[in-house]
Amino acid sequence: MILTEIGETVGSVAGSAGMSVVGLGGHWGMGSGVVLEDGLVLTNAHNVSPDRAAVTFFDGRLEQARVLGMDIDADLALLEVGTGDAGPIPWQPEDVAPTIGAPVVGLANPGGRGLRATLGWVAAADRSFRGPRGRRVAGGFEHTALAPPGASGGPVVDLDGKLVGINTRRLGRGFYLAQAATSDLRSTVTALRRGDRPEPRRLGVGLAPVEVTRRLRRTMGLEDADGLLVRLVEDGSPADIAGVREGDVLVTAGDQETSDVDDLHRVISAGGESLDLGLVRVNDRLTVTARFT
Repeated sequence: MILTEIGETVGSVAGSAGMSVVGLGGHWGMGSGVVLEDGLVLTNAHNVSPDRAAVTFFDGRLEQARVLGMDIDADLALLEVGTGDAGPIPWQPEDVAPTIGAPVVGLANPGGRGLRATLGWVAAADRSFRGPRGRRVAGGFEHTALAPPGASGGPVVDLDGKLVGINTRRLGRGFYLAQAATSDLRSTVTALRRGDRPEPRRLGVGLAPVEVTRRLRRTMGLEDADGLLVRLVEDGSPADIAGVREGDVLVTAGDQETSDVDDLHRVISAGGESLDLGLVRVNDRLTVTARFT
């Protein structure tokens, strides 16, 4: 019967890839991870503390891992730990994200409480998501291989047990979001292996979207200004030193309009030691220069 064949397939995938799946747990919450190669485990950054993590392997062995590299914005962390008999999971051979309709199996070991394996299908491709600090990350896909709490950081595999993604977060309504196991993810892992902990340039402001800006200014009887409302300024930040104030409206960064926070992130990430910011303060327009060190 078809259902029997499906069950056997999922069982086979769990048997072949399950030993590569680990649990993350302790004071910093509960999650999953996957052995990429001897001595290295990949998981989500939100599953671990800045320096160490407790890792539970398929046989119940508990080890303390060192955080080798962490990219908070991409929500990825690479751990150095004795992996023992837990062999690495094979990557998919093609450098492509899975397409809509592709069958996948989600694997997890939430907090080291035992292997979970569920079958699903890719529901959406070429998706993006926001990392823990709000930056948008490209290269994701949605799938329906449901998993329990603590599945984030676990692998998503094809029916041959090869890695096609890393679970990132539950979306609700029966969907899960994963980062595709493409060359971009490999490049990130390579950087983390070197011990990199990327810290992107930060302006040091808290912002409200354009809709809030318009509504608030109209309530106060001020002229319309399409931009991002500055709700807070961190002391000593580039924005603070440049003279940005709470209540300002950020309308341009460099020569780009800032209609949403992603526009601002792209301009800041483009580099440069300084950045001109166009502001509206009450009804006056001014330009200040933020400098990054």
